[in-house]
Amino acid sequence: MQVQKLSSSLDIKNHLKKLGVDGGGVKILSDKAKQYIIYIKDLHVGAANILKQDALSVGADLAVPKGTVIAATLQVDAILIATQRELALLSKKELAQPFGLKILAKELQKILQGKPVQKRKIMGVINANDDSFFQGSRFQDADAIAKIEKMIEEGADIIDIGGVSSRPNAQEVSVAEELARVEKIYAVIAQEKLYEKVAFSCDSYAPSVIQKALDSGFSIVNDITGLSDDAVCKLCASYNAQAVIMHMQGSPQTMQNNPHYENILGDISTFFQERIQKAESFGIKDIVLDVGIGFGKTLEDNLQLIKHLEHFLTLQKPLLIGASRKSMIDKIFPSKSEERLAGTLALHLEALRNGASILRVHDVYEHKQALSMYEALAAI
Repeated sequence: MQVQKLSSSLDIKNHLKKLGVDGGGVKILSDKAKQYIIYIKDLHVGAANILKQDALSVGADLAVPKGTVIAATLQVDAILIATQRELALLSKKELAQPFGLKILAKELQKILQGKPVQKRKIMGVINANDDSFFQGSRFQDADAIAKIEKMIEEGADIIDIGGVSSRPNAQEVSVAEELARVEKIYAVIAQEKLYEKVAFSCDSYAPSVIQKALDSGFSIVNDITGLSDDAVCKLCASYNAQAVIMHMQGSPQTMQNNPHYENILGDISTFFQERIQKAESFGIKDIVLDVGIGFGKTLEDNLQLIKHLEHFLTLQKPLLIGASRKSMIDKIFPSKSEERLAGTLALHLEALRNGASILRVHDVYEHKQALSMYEALAAI
């Protein structure tokens, strides 16, 4: 006899099929294999006691603070631990329960739905300016075109082009200056029809710059203000462009001045829900969400967002992560921006594990290689 400990991240359905388990058994056993850990904040104490008993009845469990059973406080936080099968049973049970548990049941069902696996994509970064935090991403005119062609060869799925730096305390730039920095690059993309080889993303929130990009063959608008401008919403809708909604607390000039959140996952979820509703009201159909690593976030905030990224899959949109060479790496392992590739890969691979499907990167080749290895391991 041999006993082998298998990875909890393996493709359990594939292993069960190889074992010869029948179709019904594959589903039941694979549902049992996936475990959920769900943090519930501000739960009515009556709901907590009901949920605790219901969880136990289906084989799950609910961790609650001392004193919950005697209702020592009106509201408590709790952690629900359940398999996929148990969570499905529990979510149905709670639809008939009081104290707000019907609302909780619907949230649990959203978690179960998750998001269908998206094709994972690499978005290469081109900065047509002189003040981007990473010098290796700064290119102008002919150099930018050469870099675009190289990124295409290296396997980029998307190339994101911006004329204004959004690093902390970046100098503000007029729309006229931003357009002057990028219009020659746009012209070559249109003339050479490079958009037929790769998708192009416009990193801007200025309507006139975005319209110029869309007229030049761009199909994605990457807006760090999260579609705050109605004019940008109208452009995305009229050109049927994909809209990347990013979260940022404050502006590039103020965002790192003591950023604070009551509950970072909840606060950003609320922001996304509001902006998704706004985007859809304008007729935008293709939406991607970006939690905005480094945009009004502390180191702890950034780590929490990457670690618990799966939370945002309940919004049913693809997730983009851009932690490439950012200063959060320096805060953990002192390093200059040109020395942060290894740290970047570690963060981005963790983001993939937790639900990201688009990585915004400075190093396309290295990420393409890492992604290939990640997908080969995930398929085992």
